[in-house]
Amino acid sequence: MMAELKSRVEELHHLLHRYNREYHVLDNPTVPDSEYDKLLHELISIEEEHPELKTADSPTVRVGGPPLSQFEKVNHDTPMLSLGNAFNNEDLRKFDQRIKDKVGKVHYTCELKIDGLAVSLKYENGRFVQGLTRGDGTTGENITENLKTIHAIPLTIKEPLSIEVRGEAYMPRKSFIALNEQKEKNNEQLFANPRNAAAGSLRQLDSKLTAKRKLDIFLYSVNDLTEIEAKSQSEALNNLDDLGFKTNKERETFDDIEGVIKFIEKWTEKRNNLPYDIDGIVIKVDDLDQQQELGFTQKSPRWAIAYKFPAEEVLTTLKDIELSIGRTGVVTPTAILEPVKVAGTTVSRASLHNEDLIHEKDIRIGDKVIIKKAGDIIPEVVRSISEDRSESSKVYHMPTHCPSCEHELVRIEGEVALRCINPKCPAQLVEGMIHFVSRQAMNIDGLGEKIIEQLYQHKKIKDVADLYYLTESDLLPLERMGEKKVDNLLKAIEASKSKSLEHLLFGLGVRHLGTKASRVISEYYETIDNLFEATIEDLTLIADVGHKMAQSLVTYMENEDIKVLINKLKEKNVNMTYKGVKQSEIQGHPSFSGKTFVLTGKMTEMTRPEATQIIQSLGASVTSSVTKKTDVVIAGEDAGSKLKKAEQLNIEVWTEQDWLDKYRNINE
Repeated sequence: MMAELKSRVEELHHLLHRYNREYHVLDNPTVPDSEYDKLLHELISIEEEHPELKTADSPTVRVGGPPLSQFEKVNHDTPMLSLGNAFNNEDLRKFDQRIKDKVGKVHYTCELKIDGLAVSLKYENGRFVQGLTRGDGTTGENITENLKTIHAIPLTIKEPLSIEVRGEAYMPRKSFIALNEQKEKNNEQLFANPRNAAAGSLRQLDSKLTAKRKLDIFLYSVNDLTEIEAKSQSEALNNLDDLGFKTNKERETFDDIEGVIKFIEKWTEKRNNLPYDIDGIVIKVDDLDQQQELGFTQKSPRWAIAYKFPAEEVLTTLKDIELSIGRTGVVTPTAILEPVKVAGTTVSRASLHNEDLIHEKDIRIGDKVIIKKAGDIIPEVVRSISEDRSESSKVYHMPTHCPSCEHELVRIEGEVALRCINPKCPAQLVEGMIHFVSRQAMNIDGLGEKIIEQLYQHKKIKDVADLYYLTESDLLPLERMGEKKVDNLLKAIEASKSKSLEHLLFGLGVRHLGTKASRVISEYYETIDNLFEATIEDLTLIADVGHKMAQSLVTYMENEDIKVLINKLKEKNVNMTYKGVKQSEIQGHPSFSGKTFVLTGKMTEMTRPEATQIIQSLGASVTSSVTKKTDVVIAGEDAGSKLKKAEQLNIEVWTEQDWLDKYRNINE
């Protein structure tokens, strides 16, 4: 009996996966929905009676599992970088010239830029095991159970490969309309656009709710091409199709930038006819070897760019101008608008940048104004309609004193912005604390802007160190703070104490000091105490640290108030040392150190990720494409084009056995 049930479960898996792919990926269903539903119901019934027959890749996981308490944070194997932007044909031609100057003649692949949420999907031996959000590019959130509810994501692929693929999860317009109709019936706040709806759906702690939202996905890249033999981006996408993934078919390859521009013009006109939202076109160098040669900047690949569709402009009324004080004291005017829809979102506030711009554009309170928003850029006021100005419109003058602390505002030489230089300004202190708890700083999950504002108003915190002195009795009286939420928050505060020094340094908000500089400085000085002894001359010897940054940091560390602050943090055992891997301490070996390796073909004694990790620990780097800069190619069984290219370029080739022998000799 059990053998028959097991056989039936396997048969149901096969049929349901097949019908699911036909419907959601191939758009070519071969059975009616009622047949699929009948088979799914049968499988659910069997699994309820015999839970031991339920597997991780069962089609029933798509209906959602039990709710989570929170999302686990996971580091990406390699960063999920953002793309540089182009806004006009001139930007595209400059990009094209930079590419040709470096690698000569190229082909470009153009893909629609789906307006959704970037995710990575990891497969081991052909089974879907993990799905992450992009997060900050380095660390994402584990949303595996929610991603399983997207029918276009295969739970198993056609070959037992261990790969990571990346794509854009999105909400089709049809799903978006249905969701907002339901919200309207329930008197709930509507989503502004499909992108926000998709992001909100994927961050539901209850995957059953995500399943009801009917999301979709397009895959656009393979993170590591060692498991897939492809010479180009277009070939890699075709391989994804063959494996059972869903890619966007509205892609084309061109041999010059003019073809790219025509493609963009076509989709600028046609984009509203699509069943999903796009906000631009992604242009990539098609040849993977050329991609490898072009490389990356700190933030984005040099071989790709995102063309953003022209900004949408709309007319509304400027009702008032409010001021905000940033953590560095800059006073920024913000336009308060009659709410209006622009680029798919309802906008009631827009940037006015600074006083000079307000007067230069003659923008007055009460004016009819044109505002625009391009992509994710904050809406801004373009100009006022002065010819339609009423007599009640008022010229705006910036105040002479800070609206938060009444300290006199100053304009530093060479800057257009007004600035409050009072170090105890409440607005700056609050903004500084919000920065301190942010993801790239101390990453105190659950400690948001509203909670910090309440704590400050109730005089529970005066500086960032006070956060580590908070108790349950300080937090429970705050709005919407129950015992469980308070307990989680206190645990998050406690966990942040162990963060490496670079997170603390960045969180302190030293002017001109970003995340990268915070890391290299922390690695160099190792402890906060050593940093107190730093000089401008010593700091400028560090790569990526300029004179202005060094001067700012030394001035900051010389401040007596900062020394008191650091001592308060020390008293609560906040870590003050660099805990990351130091470049100088990476173990090397003469056969590996400083060299570039490529793995190709099937490996029999270990997986490619395992081999990659070992090679990197020996001081070498591992890349996916063979170029003139490759030192060694390790060729497993059935090695293909990469092996041939290595032979053509006279690059040293090791068999898997050669590699294993060298590795074992190192460990003997």
